[in-house]
Amino acid sequence: MKPVWSRVSKEIEGELAGTNTSCPYHPSHFRNQECTFCYCPFYPCEDPDLGEVAESPRLGRIWDCTHCNFIHRKDVASYVHGRLRASGISGPGDPALEELFRETKTKFHRKGKAVMILGATSDAGKSVIATAICRILNDRGYSVTPFKSQNMSLNSRVTHKGHEISMIQDLQARAAGVSRPSFRINPILMKPKGDGMSQVVLEGVPAGDYSSADYYSEFVPGPGTDALKRSIDFLQSRYDFVVMEGAGSPAEINIYDSDIANMRAAKAADADCILVVNVEWGGSYAYAVGTLDLLHPEDRRRVKAIILNNLRGNVSGMRAAAEELEEMTGVPVMGIVPHLDFDLPKEDSESFRGVKSVGKGRTVVAVPKFPRISNFTDLDPLLHEDVTLRFVSSPEEMEGAAAVVLPGTKSTTSDLEWLRRTGIAGRILSLKGEVPIMGICGGYQMMGRILRDPFGTEGEPGDTEGLGLFDMETEWPGSGKKTERFGGTYIPTGDPISGYEIHSGMSSSSETPMIKTRTGTEGSIREDDMLFGTYVHGIFDKPGFRRHFLSKAGCALSVEIVDHDDHVENNIDKLAHGVMEAVDAELFDRIFMEGRL
Repeated sequence: MKPVWSRVSKEIEGELAGTNTSCPYHPSHFRNQECTFCYCPFYPCEDPDLGEVAESPRLGRIWDCTHCNFIHRKDVASYVHGRLRASGISGPGDPALEELFRETKTKFHRKGKAVMILGATSDAGKSVIATAICRILNDRGYSVTPFKSQNMSLNSRVTHKGHEISMIQDLQARAAGVSRPSFRINPILMKPKGDGMSQVVLEGVPAGDYSSADYYSEFVPGPGTDALKRSIDFLQSRYDFVVMEGAGSPAEINIYDSDIANMRAAKAADADCILVVNVEWGGSYAYAVGTLDLLHPEDRRRVKAIILNNLRGNVSGMRAAAEELEEMTGVPVMGIVPHLDFDLPKEDSESFRGVKSVGKGRTVVAVPKFPRISNFTDLDPLLHEDVTLRFVSSPEEMEGAAAVVLPGTKSTTSDLEWLRRTGIAGRILSLKGEVPIMGICGGYQMMGRILRDPFGTEGEPGDTEGLGLFDMETEWPGSGKKTERFGGTYIPTGDPISGYEIHSGMSSSSETPMIKTRTGTEGSIREDDMLFGTYVHGIFDKPGFRRHFLSKAGCALSVEIVDHDDHVENNIDKLAHGVMEAVDAELFDRIFMEGRL
């Protein structure tokens, strides 16, 4: 402890540091943190509100305060810095230091304020509004975290500790300035498998498959409710604000008493609520009034404001009706948010239901629209170039395609059977050597010779013949799932690759590897045949590989080289600015800042 205290002493001798964004460790906390104390003077405080005991492979049992923001809050750092400079505390073990910690916690620590964003319907814009609010509060210098107790999506991400969470909560964490989110921000992730079954990921780890009936009768009353409470307690102890997001509608009377995604979560966090209504759909006033009328009285009292969202038209034309809505419900309209032109990843495949293509580029990239398509946001960065993504369901729709990308899927063998049944598989094989063909995760598995799936295409064990584009076999172990962040180098050009892996199957390839990692290699490549395959989601985010792949398709590359991460950051800022301009700032502060200022 003495070497650490010597560093603390140097920090005490200096002035308040402010926010040091050039520090490589800065993003481990939050974007606008106070960086005076890089080394916490109170470590290890062993306070359960701020950390927990963890097992370290190298050090054994240690005090883990990875997600503690307490010493990095501006008011706390300023107070502690001043007291330490004046006191002459000698270091760890000094009773005065322990007393200072107790005094500081009593003075400054409080449970984070929770505000929940509800939707009158699905696709009301809850995720978008919650993302904007995370960035708005973070820009004000607060520590902020998103939270959604239960999310149903095939679009997921991996935390730095290898836990699986929904893509949209990962994006919201980014908006909040939290680059290393915990699974606590999305403790329950449901991944539909078809036939009324979903895989349930509990606290970042697969917990089993459930039917809808079993989920509500068995899972929700026990492990689901327990996980909800643990996560809320954890987050409210560590952040100034918890921006919660509901799921679907909070007024589904058939599941009202067992719904842990909306009002029960709001009650557990003692959250104020904002109801978001999608104006574009029409009937928005009926949606708002009907939702509020169906809420139980104690739940309705939590709703402090309404946001009329996604208006395509003249805002002034809705103000009179908004005032009438306020009179009818007694709930103020916080704002009328116009349709905002921003470009952020979509939460799930519903966002392109009925959509045949995206983009207006001259280079057509054909993407088979698998029935169980997952992690389709891998494709978004392609649109930074002169590209149109065409989602195809027949071989005829592949006419004129300059490249093919086989995306991820929740069920590789079933979607491979669909690929054959539609005739798309034959069309892809006829394009070998003529256009670049890329497989990602499940799409990569399909490109091999054999898939040894214990469930097969009909739920029976057996081998499935792959497309045979790679000399590769894939098999599924009885249990286990690889979930981890990824970093490496694209071997042919040396360009960096970053992303994450989420998959159950393991592949053995005899092909030339595609990516060099710190410990080995990954993926497969046949440059002469323009065949590429990898398990890495996010493979197109960095411009180097993306532009190399598209150059094989004859794509005219844009002059501006876009890093997808920077693009997302800029669009979060754009979204937050647009929302804040449209809402009543005074009402916003009354809801969020009451008791915080």
